[in-house]
Amino acid sequence: MRLASILCVAVGAASPAFATELSFSPEATEACLADATTIGTQADCIGASAAACYSPEGVYSNYAIGACFALEADLWDRRLNDAYRALLAVEAELVANVAESDIRLPDTAAALREMQRAWIPYRDAACWYEYTTWGGGTGGGPGNAECLMRLTGQKALELEARLKERGE
Repeated sequence: MRLASILCVAVGAASPAFATELSFSPEATEACLADATTIGTQADCIGASAAACYSPEGVYSNYAIGACFALEADLWDRRLNDAYRALLAVEAELVANVAESDIRLPDTAAALREMQRAWIPYRDAACWYEYTTWGGGTGGGPGNAECLMRLTGQKALELEARLKERGE
C-alpha cells in the first residue's frame, strides 16, 4: 500500500469527492531539484509540490493540506525505494566482489538493510510525536503528513547522494 493512501485516510481526505478537488503534480519539486546543486539545496525542494497543490486555489483546509503533503510524501517514498533498491544492489555487488579476495570488509549491504529497517520506526515515531503536539486538534493530521513527507524526502535525498557517491 502506498504511503499517500495511508496518509489520506489518516487525515480524513480519502473520499472520492474530496480527492477530485486537489490538483497534485510533481513538477514543482522536479523543477526545484533540477536547479539544486547540493543535498542542502535539494532538501529545500521538499514540500514544493505539496505547496503548489494547496496554494493556487487558496485551499487551506487541514484536510486539503494534509492530502497534498501525503501525495508528495508518496513521491518521495517512491524515490526513496528506488534509491534504496539500487544502492542495495551496488553494496551487494561490492560485498560479493570483496568476498572473492583476501580483503575483509564489513558487509555494507547488511548494514544498509539494518539502517533502513531502523530508520522506518524512527520516522514513524518522530511523526507520531509531531501529531501529538497538536493536542488532538485538526492540525495533527497535516502535521503528521508534513513530517512524513519531510523525513522521507530527506532520507531519499541521502540515499540518492550515497548512490551517486558509489558511481551509480
